[in-house]
Amino acid sequence: MNLNKVFILGNLTRDPEKRSLPNGQTVVSFGVATNRFFTDKNQQKQQETEFHNVTMFGRLAEIASQYLNKGSLVLIEGRLRTRNWQDSSGTKHYRTEIIAERMQLGPKAGAQLPQETPQTPETPEGDIPIIEENSDSPTKEEKPKKENTQDEVDVSKIPF
Repeated sequence: MNLNKVFILGNLTRDPEKRSLPNGQTVVSFGVATNRFFTDKNQQKQQETEFHNVTMFGRLAEIASQYLNKGSLVLIEGRLRTRNWQDSSGTKHYRTEIIAERMQLGPKAGAQLPQETPQTPETPEGDIPIIEENSDSPTKEEKPKKENTQDEVDVSKIPF
């Protein structure tokens, strides 16, 4: 069994470039930067940035071109694909990219992020849509609602 799955959460490095295939299908490509923070062997904090090429097709591409721009925070789920081609001088080129299958938009530009406090029932969740490759429009995932709080388990009554 094989698996080719990628998840990245980062910021766009450039505005999405929208174009159409000869069959009329929309294609969008853009770059995403992800950061990794770590402490090296000398106990110095370090930051490492990776740059990823992302390609989207169809309705997902149209939504990305409409809502994303340089600096936008985005979560991408997809698969890796490496293309190769030969230029006119005979040099072979390779490009590894993420073919997006699902996308979740980050907060709107200028929106304040909530403070790091535990979420209470009075605190509403953000309206961040999750967009899948074959969906027609952004949807919001919903949590199942609690109907009866009297049926909850009291942790102090568990015998172990």
